[in-house]
Amino acid sequence: MTSEEKLKALVLAPYIIKATALIGYARHVGGNQFRHAFATLGILLDYKYFENSVLLKASLVHDLFEDIPSTDKSILKNIDSEGEQVTSLVLELTRKEDELKATYLKRILETGSKNAKILKSADRISNLTDINRTIFTDSKISQYLDETEEFVVPMAEQVNKNMVIELHDLIRKRRKMVIQGF
Repeated sequence: MTSEEKLKALVLAPYIIKATALIGYARHVGGNQFRHAFATLGILLDYKYFENSVLLKASLVHDLFEDIPSTDKSILKNIDSEGEQVTSLVLELTRKEDELKATYLKRILETGSKNAKILKSADRISNLTDINRTIFTDSKISQYLDETEEFVVPMAEQVNKNMVIELHDLIRKRRKMVIQGF
């Protein structure tokens, strides 16, 4: 089966249904977490992860446990034959309640699976695409860009060199936005 045929056979509907729970959860940059999930999926498809069904499914629900901690994990585990793997990946990417952001990102960088690093890189690309000065201070944006350079770029270096290029490009453009004030 070709990559395109595998993608054609991929069933995402049960994960989309679970992801609809994120519709009510607003993002600081506007929109909601449901749209962000689809943007993350789109980034992974753009990078041609057609054959990695666990990664694609997890992208749709990657923020579910963090945004809705009461989510019944057993339901996600039992969605389909890959539900356990998807749930495991989402849990790996879920920031623990008392975990500092830097500690969380360092954990993924140092001990995260390849899929976790790919998904976190795609997630950050989506976040950097959406970040803007009407919502965040220049200081907060600069801090986020520094965090991306320290933790997420090295993750991407381990898993996808093209994501590294995109991350560097987004960082450069966002730093220019802060410096030039637009």
